[in-house]
Amino acid sequence: MSQWISYRITQYGQPLEPQVAETPVPRGTEVLLRITGCGVCHSDLHTWEGFFDLGGGRRTQAGGKTLPLTPGHEIAGEVVAVGPEAVRVEVGDQRVVYPWIGCGEADCQECRRGDEQMCGKLALGVFQHGGFSDHVLVPHPRYLVNYGALPAALAATFACSGLTAYAALKKVGKLGPQDKLLIIGAGGVGMSAVRLAHTVTVQAPIVADIDPAKRAAALAAGAAQAFDPSDREARRAILAATGGVVAACDFVGSDKSLQFTTGVLARGGKVIVTGLLGGNFSIPAAMIAIKAMTIEGSITGTLAEARELIDLARTGKLTTIPTHDRPLKEAQPSLDALRAGHVVGRTVLAC
Repeated sequence: MSQWISYRITQYGQPLEPQVAETPVPRGTEVLLRITGCGVCHSDLHTWEGFFDLGGGRRTQAGGKTLPLTPGHEIAGEVVAVGPEAVRVEVGDQRVVYPWIGCGEADCQECRRGDEQMCGKLALGVFQHGGFSDHVLVPHPRYLVNYGALPAALAATFACSGLTAYAALKKVGKLGPQDKLLIIGAGGVGMSAVRLAHTVTVQAPIVADIDPAKRAAALAAGAAQAFDPSDREARRAILAATGGVVAACDFVGSDKSLQFTTGVLARGGKVIVTGLLGGNFSIPAAMIAIKAMTIEGSITGTLAEARELIDLARTGKLTTIPTHDRPLKEAQPSLDALRAGHVVGRTVLAC
């Protein structure tokens, strides 16, 4: 039996520990993949820390997780073994894993309507062992998406950063020629949104990020303008240039980012919030009606949207985000670099 090498959370907030076990043998509909790339996401930081910041000193608890746990949900790999009931999948297939797996129970409203990501009770890298490993066990071949000739490192990012950006932009929809889109946060998800925005919304976005390197990368990727939201004049400058943005995607999700976003929103505008940085956002209740604003949450995307996105990427119409390969053994330093804000684009672990 071959060895299964993983970097696992054994205590929240403590360094990942390398662990070796026997490589699992797929049963039933299960499929075993050798991982060729796994992106390192901000959600992995939350999983590793074991909480979300709710503001005011309040934190969520890491309920439902069993340690040790292998994080990592942006997974691409090669099929190396299949269970006896797995169909339409063969050894040697190169696939992206859709990790946001729901419980599949008949009485689960989210799973029943196709929103497994809102259930996510079996999500890989969150509740089940994920991609900071050399192999991953997937419960059914329906969660495998053919990425064709795309590079594995890029394909892996479509499982979360690309998918999260795509689903958020679909909620914005197509914009008119005078309508302006704001993207808050130019990390891995925000950079994916910059590169997807023209295709999905038919507009080049305005970007706000406190990091000058990320602003520069966003401009190079096709952003129309880039602003530092910590600059006192930034809000006034955006309002002067746009008259107020019609739509905004907040990929930070903090009290400061939402205060900035709602401050530059046009009347009748919409904010899509996907970021999970945390804090406690407040706004005068009357302003919601006075500005006729919509604040909508979005969490990753559906399996159908993942297939749409990867099919779109395979046409060659999407430009790529910068990816940085690091060996699997550098999983913890990769998390540390992301936490410190030192990553432009996406770090991808590879065996």
